[in-house]
Amino acid sequence: MSGLFGVVSKGDCAEILFYGTDYHTHMGTEYGGMAVLGENFTRQIHSVSQSQFKSKFFDDCKRMKGNKGIGVISSFDEQPVYLNSKFGPLCIVTCGLIENTEELMNGLLDKGISFTEFTKGSVNTTELIAKLIVQGDSIIGGIEKMSGMIEGSCSLLILNKDGIYAARDKAGYTPLAVGKRMDAWAVASETTAFPNLEFQTVKFLEPGEIVLLNDEGIVQRKPGGKGNQICSFLWIYSGFPASDYEGINTEIVRERCGRHLAKRDIDIEVDVVAGVPDSGSAHALGYAMESKKPYRRPLVKYSPGYGRSYTPPSQRTRDLIARMKLIPIKEIITGNRIVLCEDSIVRGTQLKNFTVNKLWDNGAKEVHVRPACPPLMFPCKFCLSTRSIQELAARKAIKALEGHDVEDVSEYVDHGSEKYRNMVEWIRKDLGVTTLRYQLLEEMVKAIGLPKERLCVYCWTGECPGQKTVKKENKADAVTVR
Repeated sequence: MSGLFGVVSKGDCAEILFYGTDYHTHMGTEYGGMAVLGENFTRQIHSVSQSQFKSKFFDDCKRMKGNKGIGVISSFDEQPVYLNSKFGPLCIVTCGLIENTEELMNGLLDKGISFTEFTKGSVNTTELIAKLIVQGDSIIGGIEKMSGMIEGSCSLLILNKDGIYAARDKAGYTPLAVGKRMDAWAVASETTAFPNLEFQTVKFLEPGEIVLLNDEGIVQRKPGGKGNQICSFLWIYSGFPASDYEGINTEIVRERCGRHLAKRDIDIEVDVVAGVPDSGSAHALGYAMESKKPYRRPLVKYSPGYGRSYTPPSQRTRDLIARMKLIPIKEIITGNRIVLCEDSIVRGTQLKNFTVNKLWDNGAKEVHVRPACPPLMFPCKFCLSTRSIQELAARKAIKALEGHDVEDVSEYVDHGSEKYRNMVEWIRKDLGVTTLRYQLLEEMVKAIGLPKERLCVYCWTGECPGQKTVKKENKADAVTVR
């Protein structure tokens, strides 16, 4: 996953760009980058895997001069990419996931087009996107052509002498919002970047829409389509609590998810409601408000040094973060029956080894786990950090129950089926918790507040826009993270 930010201002933009990009650091773990255009391009990229964005870019920001710039936080590719094209010099940042990278790369190589940027032995996806775009007869035409060639999704910002072109992916999986203040216009993946920089959100780009931000303001260069399949997981986990998508706030959605979870828990008595920090906290607050049970913090996150344990590409890094970031408070845990709200269960290993066990080890009487979304059945193929099918907790449970991998998982997706109940019970025993109850898909959709047809729910159901439920293992199980 990645987070994008761009700004065009009447004066120097570097400070706005610095802080606006920094407000996206929850969206990626590997690289940060900024590019500013004044008389010339100034570009800087740093690894942020072991240090904060602010510390790496603080001095760079002082050297960047210009009134327009773009920034990115990325989980894989080094960005921004600079290209001296037939449209003139430009810099580009992207967000999304491309499944047919190798096919597209080979097609360009056959045309004699070379690649200079590589990330961990693979072609840099952002450079690939840039070189696809410059095959068009204009930047707008190139973006449209690229969007028709890729399998997956790609939202992007392009910086050149015209200003900043912002394009949302054609199905709207990843969001882009436009903000305005008296002396500047900005575009961002996360509206979190706007309030403290005094921007007001004025527009959410439609799927496939392309706009140009320049000294005069915002100009639509291509209208958006009617279809929308925005990622539901933005509200459940990956988005920042202060961010809005399609005008719907993330924190409020998480509270509503927690309320739905509590309404179904009429058969248990608990003493404490808690959330796995940070993204599980708002789900727990909603649960506490609905159940009238006290919200407390038996596990606290040591925030300054540890980020998200889900997004880093290395399993070793994910486990290290999971183990080190949460510190138990024995006085709150001992002797209590605890409901633990979590955004989701991906593999289950971190929840079991580094969260649940800390509660048992400190004297919890009962532990009831409540994920805010249904069991994950398919790895994301559009915009998020992707895991193989075999790693998912639900798939491990199915394999254990069936004795082999199963192609048709429709009965396990159906929460009313016996197979679903058996799967959940297997996961409960594997986690070693008192009870386990997942959020129902329809209740998650209701909490978000958009019609189901406007949401991507692929990772729970295997359903793609315009397609029926996927019954077979698909190539997403080995897709490369971008």
